Amino acid sequence: MEKKDSIKTLLLTLWKSEDDRVTKTESGELGSALSMFLDKMNKDKNIVPCFNSFYEFMRDDYRQEMAQRPIPIYKQDFDIDNFLTTLRQYYHGGRFDFLLNAKENIDLLGKRFIVFEIDSIKDNKELFPVVTIIIMEAFINKMRRLKGIRKVLICEEAWKALSSANMAEYMRYLYKTVRKYFGEAVVVTQEIDDIISSPIVKETIINNSDCKILLDQRKYMNRFDQIQELLGLTDKEKSQILSINMANNPNRLYKEVWIGLGGTQSAVYATEVSTEEYLCYTTEETEKIQVLNKAKQLGGDTEAAIKILANERKSLCLHQIS
Repeated sequence: MEKKDSIKTLLLTLWKSEDDRVTKTESGELGSALSMFLDKMNKDKNIVPCFNSFYEFMRDDYRQEMAQRPIPIYKQDFDIDNFLTTLRQYYHGGRFDFLLNAKENIDLLGKRFIVFEIDSIKDNKELFPVVTIIIMEAFINKMRRLKGIRKVLICEEAWKALSSANMAEYMRYLYKTVRKYFGEAVVVTQEIDDIISSPIVKETIINNSDCKILLDQRKYMNRFDQIQELLGLTDKEKSQILSINMANNPNRLYKEVWIGLGGTQSAVYATEVSTEEYLCYTTEETEKIQVLNKAKQLGGDTEAAIKILANERKSLCLHQIS
C-alpha cells in the first residue's frame, strides 16, 4: 500500500505543477489505475515494469474502462487526456524517456555511503522534484530492508523540491516512519529564508525535528524574532545562538555551533578539527586547489597529499611559536 502511495505521489508530481491543487477524484483515479495496472502485471509476466507500460495501460485500458462506467467521469473531475499529454515527455520517444524506463535494477542495499549529485538539475522545475522523489523512495526501500542498522538520509538542496503542497503528506510520512526503522532524516540549508518562506516546511519538517543545529546567525540578528518563533526557541536558546563566535579565543582556530535537543537541553559547542580533517573538508577554493595540485604531483594520491600539506602547516606553526 505504501509503495503504491509513493508511486502515486510521483505521478502527481509529474502531472501537476507546484501551485496546482490535487482533488480527491484525481488522487483516487490514479490510485485505482495503479491497482489495476499492478494486478495486470501480476497476471501477465511479460509486461515490463516501467513507465512506458503504465502509460500505455492508461492510454488504452484505463481510458476504455472509464468510458464503460455507468457513472461518467467528466474532464473537470479527472482529465485523462491532460494527464497523458503532460506525461508524454516521459514516454518512449519523449525528451525524458530515459528517466523512468530503466531496464536494469541497481541494488543499493549493500552500499554503506551513497551520494546523489543533482546539482546539474537543481534549477530544472520538471526533473528536480521527480529525481528527488526517486532518491527518497530508494532510501525508504533501504530503510525497510536493513534491520537493526542505523540509516541516515541527509538532504541539502533537495528538500526544496519536497516542500510543495503536493509533497506535504509524503514528507510527514517520511519523518514519522523513519524513526520506527532505526533511521534519521536530516535537512540542511545555508539560507534561513528558505525555511521562513515555506509553511509546508514548518508543518512537516520543523514540527517533527527534535534536534536542531544552528551555525553563526549574526547576519539575521535584526530579524531573529521571526526565526525564533518559527523554530520554537526560548529566549535562553535565542541568547545562546546569538552569542556564537562572538568571543572566540584568537589563539585557536575553531568555530562554534549551537545544538538544541527537543527544547530540554541546549548549548553552544566549539568545533575544532585536526589539520588533516580541515584540509579534507575545506570549501576554500585556494586550499582545495592546493590539495588537488599536490595530489596530482603524487599520482592522484589525495590522502598522501593531505598528510604532506598538514605536516607542512604544523611545522610552520611550531617554527612561529619557537
